[in-house]
Amino acid sequence: MKSSESSDSKPFSFRMEDKRRQARVQGAWAASAKNRATTQPATNCRSHLPQTPGQNWRSKEHPLSDRQFVFKEPQQVVRVAPEPRVIEEGVYEISLSPTGISRVRLYPGFVDVEEANWILEQLHRAIPWKQRMGIREDITYLQPRLTAWYGELPYTYSRITMEPNPHWPPVLSALKHRIEKNTGHTFNSLLCNLYRDEKDSVDWHSDDEPSLGTCPVIASLSFGATRTFEMRKKPPPEENGDYTYVERMKIPLDHGTLLIMEGATQADWQHRVPKEYHSREPRVNLTFRTIYRDPSGTPR
Repeated sequence: MKSSESSDSKPFSFRMEDKRRQARVQGAWAASAKNRATTQPATNCRSHLPQTPGQNWRSKEHPLSDRQFVFKEPQQVVRVAPEPRVIEEGVYEISLSPTGISRVRLYPGFVDVEEANWILEQLHRAIPWKQRMGIREDITYLQPRLTAWYGELPYTYSRITMEPNPHWPPVLSALKHRIEKNTGHTFNSLLCNLYRDEKDSVDWHSDDEPSLGTCPVIASLSFGATRTFEMRKKPPPEENGDYTYVERMKIPLDHGTLLIMEGATQADWQHRVPKEYHSREPRVNLTFRTIYRDPSGTPR
């Protein structure tokens, strides 16, 4: 009763002020509650869960929800071009294919240095060297070397026909008989090549013309500057003529060195003498071979 009376005994102005203060307190509390509701993130809704970049949320109800899909780059087989094999003195069976065995024989010092020096001088004088025209992709060009052809039949290669010199100089006849005696092979023709300096060369090719018959034997005798004789295996059909990954060989042909190529070498391999930039001396190469009147005929 005393408290009630005390409250009722307050003047009217004081009671109104109390009501206003109470209203302001209640209003401030309500506004604060509203602000807290809008600024605090909701935690009871799955769509409002915080996500990191690239994170995928899976539904536990889905049967595939626990399967993770990871993209993998397709694996590719890395192919590396093999290093060229260097051939030294000896006999090498370099490949075996349905065509047959490809074999090379290398005989450094077949002619000793003193005699080789004398022979080189004779070859420069005795052979009628000539620079001939070549044809590549219907374009005519001067061959980067000098050549001569000996035998009884003309020789056609790379769309070029060389008329023969039927009379062999004595130095060439003597070398031919020496090679035949030491190898057991016989020859009736000779292609001579003079590489005047390191810029002269011969491009990739095979001595596989029909006039040379099946599995021809080529005897190559070198005099003068040492040049690198390179060989590369012909690619299988599925490579579509790409020589990038084929087997390769390098054979240094020194003064007086004899190289024999036989078996399926011309069918399965190509060879060349590339340009070089360290030897300015000339080189003479004699390649003895057998020419047939026709592929099924007999040699002359």
